[in-house]
Amino acid sequence: MARSVTPLLKSYLKSNLINQGCQHRGFSYSSCLRTGHLKFSEQVKAAIAARQPVVALETTIVTHGMPAPQNIRTALEVEDIVRQSGAVPATIGIIKGQVYIGLERDQIEYLADPGTTAVKTSRHDLAYVLSQGLNGGTTVSGTMVLAHMAGIPVFVTGGIGGVHRGAESTMDISADLTELGRTPVTVVSAGIKSILDIGRTLEYLETQGVCVATYGATNDFPAFFSRSSGFKAPYHVTSPYQVACMIEKNHELGLQSGSLIAVPIPLEFDTLGQEIETVIQSVVREAQDKGISGKEVTPYILKRVNDLTQGKSLQAK
Repeated sequence: MARSVTPLLKSYLKSNLINQGCQHRGFSYSSCLRTGHLKFSEQVKAAIAARQPVVALETTIVTHGMPAPQNIRTALEVEDIVRQSGAVPATIGIIKGQVYIGLERDQIEYLADPGTTAVKTSRHDLAYVLSQGLNGGTTVSGTMVLAHMAGIPVFVTGGIGGVHRGAESTMDISADLTELGRTPVTVVSAGIKSILDIGRTLEYLETQGVCVATYGATNDFPAFFSRSSGFKAPYHVTSPYQVACMIEKNHELGLQSGSLIAVPIPLEFDTLGQEIETVIQSVVREAQDKGISGKEVTPYILKRVNDLTQGKSLQAK
């Protein structure tokens, strides 16, 4: 594409190529025995049945990650880019206690509406949200669970959660990491959010048995807002075919763990990285002083960083 896109959209493009590579290698989607709780869009259902490339998308970015109206614009633009790349987008979300695999436009708009109340939904929230008939924006963890149940092996997102700074005393560690260790879905992202402790997060992923690789010429691990975090990934891959082979072998071995493929943001946004990182350091201290914790930390920090950088962090995102 001639126009520049955000790192999140770049990740979607990469994931489509990876998914196509899986099809080329003959990788079959996992069967699902618990789809009774899932409602598939006709397009997604047909694509899975025909073994066409399907890309799972999350909805926390819609319900909690971006302000209106950027949230709805980004979600719809991402879906369009996935389609233009030859894959079928499957945006996953929960509306009034029903899980949808492949939200329609009006459903995305409903979740994106500031007047809609939605729960930030990880694995541990699913039973409650469904049983109480609530709305839910699925996190990396929640989306992985539901994508796997739906038979979709590739999921893309902006940045995964991780070990929070100061976790040695708070024990605040994202459920995304344990999910990667227990659910065989490949997650393509722009790395780990730079508001987190990236070094400890990579160590934790190793402990969980998660294969981590960067996509590109080096194994410099990206930090969401910037192309390099100063840490190295164990591996790097340079083609969708290589990633497809990784996914296939993981499936053949029955490892039951996921993989993380980190795609650096476009070079034109990298110059913002240091400026944003300085602001992040200040906002992290601010959040600690205010006693903000748990699932409220990330939305608070991202919003404050966006405000303090006058929207520059949202552009890089």
